[in-house]
Amino acid sequence: MIYLELFLRFFQTGLFSVGGGLATLPFLYEISNQTHWFSHADIADMIAISESTPGAIGINMSTYAGYITGGIFGGVLATLSLAMPSVIIILIIARLLEKFENNPYVTKAFYGLRPASIAMISAAGINVVKIALINLSALTDGSGLLGFFRIKEIIMAILLYAAITKMKLHPILAIAISAVIGIALRLGGA
Repeated sequence: MIYLELFLRFFQTGLFSVGGGLATLPFLYEISNQTHWFSHADIADMIAISESTPGAIGINMSTYAGYITGGIFGGVLATLSLAMPSVIIILIIARLLEKFENNPYVTKAFYGLRPASIAMISAAGINVVKIALINLSALTDGSGLLGFFRIKEIIMAILLYAAITKMKLHPILAIAISAVIGIALRLGGA
């Protein structure tokens, strides 16, 4: 039964996550909240692993989520389920593209999808910020304002952002540097 639910949830995610891999994040958070197959912290790990491995981030995250939920078969099933709607839609669009490529309604529909993509990616980004840069438990444990913000992680994020955008640091190097700094500074606990 878990495999059927995996298939349906990731098929739905693949069908509606317009805008690329990060647009799958709101769906992953919803799956986490509804099924408890994985936690929000697991999603942060999925992002880190998916960003640091070859391939599309959405596919990598679905593989990871499926694997931790249903083992190897779950990983394969979630991956295929996520990709299947895109394959079906692309085949249909490729078949009909010549007929509708200059249709003003189609053009307007694609422009209308852009804000939805931005909203979904932004929502996912805010959730990642809450996990990676903010300690929400500080609100209840008396840690105060300095305990609320993960200062080391914020500084690291700002420096890496500057290095990537201004100095054109390669993403692979940014990931490697982040991992080394995370180990050296013992970020995230233990």
